[in-house]
Amino acid sequence: MHFSFVIPVFNRPAEVDELLKSLTFQTYTNFDTVIVEDGSTLKCDKVINKYKSKLDIQYYFKSNSGPGPSRNYGVDKSNSEYFIFCDSDCIIPPMYLNEVQKQLKINYTDAFGGPDNAHSSFTPLQKAINYAMTAFITTGGIRGGKKSIGNFQPRSFNMGISKTAYSNTGGFGNIHPGEDPDLTIRLWKLGYETQLIPKAFVYHKRRISWIQFYKQVNKFGKCRPILNYWHPETSKITYWFPTCFIFGLALGLLLSINYNNSFLICLYIFYFILLLFDSTIRNKNIIIGFMSLFATCVQYLGYGIGFLKAVIFIKVLKYKPEDAFPYLFLK
Repeated sequence: MHFSFVIPVFNRPAEVDELLKSLTFQTYTNFDTVIVEDGSTLKCDKVINKYKSKLDIQYYFKSNSGPGPSRNYGVDKSNSEYFIFCDSDCIIPPMYLNEVQKQLKINYTDAFGGPDNAHSSFTPLQKAINYAMTAFITTGGIRGGKKSIGNFQPRSFNMGISKTAYSNTGGFGNIHPGEDPDLTIRLWKLGYETQLIPKAFVYHKRRISWIQFYKQVNKFGKCRPILNYWHPETSKITYWFPTCFIFGLALGLLLSINYNNSFLICLYIFYFILLLFDSTIRNKNIIIGFMSLFATCVQYLGYGIGFLKAVIFIKVLKYKPEDAFPYLFLK
């Protein structure tokens, strides 16, 4: 099987350099790479030239439109039978494509996803955020943290889709973030199956600060009610967990301080200790453990507030998503 990596990039030549370097070490070599420069002012064309003798690579520059339309643009330029999407801040392990083709040979599906891991070279902040976003006790394995979680929703930092399935869905929509679960849901509606390939993981750097992380997860929270609005059959009570977690923590503090009732806050303390212990063991660093605790709280707070706000605007006030949150929709 021939694969095409389709990668949108915006002002990140150093990241593209790391990504392309990792692709030169793939043990499965039947692939090409399509880089779509999404209106960058800091181009990566010189980086691309470094790898033209080492990789089958195509490079395109287009006006800025966001990652979803840029992926669509890249697919239109490729003749491959199977496309793999990843972010420009990813590093691809050498056995990645070998694991993908091996699993698709055993159990073919028209779409798949894989986990994201923290590389040993990542900063403590990157490792803490990676833990908060991938650990089972923080997100329930929705980003590939465990194998059996029902229908797996691939994420566009590590997602594959066949040419046939892509063509029949029309590709990525104009919402961002949220374009990847939207595409997956539309695949399901057409009868296509998805799967998680646990060994097909990538190292996802996420070069962001605490403030950027909060803004990112806040947008994630706002997008979920929009997806529920478009695809009501996918709504789950578990999507309320971050919002309930934040309000429960506030209630626990209130009861403990004003009414000398510490039962609820003790449950939270137990959870935080468990989280601290788990992250410290995984990362072999107690500082990263404490940072992971903070990252998890930031994640719950940002997502929970964003989710609640979107529910109020869409479900209660009956706003159309595009009118309530125009900045989430690409033009």
